[in-house]
Amino acid sequence: MRTSLSKGAILLSALVLITSLAGCSKEQPAAPEPAAAPKTSAAVTAEPGSYADGFYFAQEDGFSSSGWKYTAAIEVKDGKIISAEWDGANTSAGYPKKVVSQMGDYNMVKFGGAQSEWHEQAAKAEAYLLQTQDPAAIEYTDADGHTDAIAGVSIHVVEFFELAQKALEAGPVGRGPYADGYYHAEEDQFAENGWRYSSDLTVLGGYIVAANWNGANRDGGTDKKTRSEDGQYNMVKFGGAIAEWHEQAAKAEAYLLQTQDPAAIEYTDAEGHTDAIAGVSIHVVEFFELAQEALEAGPAERGPYADGHYHAEAAEFPESGWKATVDLTVLGGNIFAVNWSAVNEAGEDKKTTSIEGNYNMVKFGGAIAEWHEQAYAVEDYLLEVQDPTAITYSDDEGNTDAISGATIHVSEFFTLAEQALAAGPVE
Repeated sequence: MRTSLSKGAILLSALVLITSLAGCSKEQPAAPEPAAAPKTSAAVTAEPGSYADGFYFAQEDGFSSSGWKYTAAIEVKDGKIISAEWDGANTSAGYPKKVVSQMGDYNMVKFGGAQSEWHEQAAKAEAYLLQTQDPAAIEYTDADGHTDAIAGVSIHVVEFFELAQKALEAGPVGRGPYADGYYHAEEDQFAENGWRYSSDLTVLGGYIVAANWNGANRDGGTDKKTRSEDGQYNMVKFGGAIAEWHEQAAKAEAYLLQTQDPAAIEYTDAEGHTDAIAGVSIHVVEFFELAQEALEAGPAERGPYADGHYHAEAAEFPESGWKATVDLTVLGGNIFAVNWSAVNEAGEDKKTTSIEGNYNMVKFGGAIAEWHEQAYAVEDYLLEVQDPTAITYSDDEGNTDAISGATIHVSEFFTLAEQALAAGPVE
């Protein structure tokens, strides 16, 4: 297993994209408050400025329809609030909301007409709390939680001040054991059943506040959660499962948010099943082991691409009769699965035809390997380099010396992969 550290930014793209993210992120169980150190007896006193020293933390119970869940982290010294952090995590378990905004990928100004970006307005709300020392002192102008009390702030701030009050009333909990940020780990190879898993985590205040267990198939299509949510996996109908895969995965994620320790899970068999999570009968070992690997490796950087399924195909059938197709699955911002194939006018799939022994490049063409075997080598190369423009060709026909075991011309594949990524995820 390895942790992906490819450089890039989340391509969430503004409020419009956040709305679409909410559409593909189905409802998840409410995330409980993180496990924490024992609280001190002193919490909020009658007079602001007399708080018990320590670190305070609170988070919303679940993700909103926009896909975000907010957190508040407060530090008190000598009875006064000396720092306040308002942030958020997404159901995708990517970068925290402040980072997304600071990187220019939230775009409230450009696409929402806001007077300033989210992280800039959040900083003003934090400063207001440091000034007033009392989260209950804020006055709202409407039911959505907007306020006229803070100059330069037009976003709703009720989430921050209510969470700050909740944290102070609960008392100091201590900072969690993990460094804040985004974490990612993924399996090195596809299993025999064609699937490969990944775990993504968001940590704020030292606590895991979002977890995303997902996977991709070697066919390069939509990710496993999406297939399950869209009714294309059908574990209940065809496997007699107690619930669909995405529903059981959500319970495993919620369990990690509760325990805050991926090593705390106990398995009932060698396949990685557990009796510890009610309503979960699938094997969960892949999720918890990858989560542990991600946390041990430390905060990571997401890849440059938006998560989703990408597709491109040749414009027409060539003389060979095979029209090339490329499908990509992106998870954690990186190309996670690739499928290069082709289709003829009869609707037959080139890779399947080769696998079934009906293409016969070795027997009739003297090739070093069958077409599908060489195609696998080309796909693996793209998974390695993560950039279809990085390939170099050895001739005008599109052959390359860069890929061991591939003597077929590959330019069409890399051109289509580049086109697919440039076009963005398929809706």
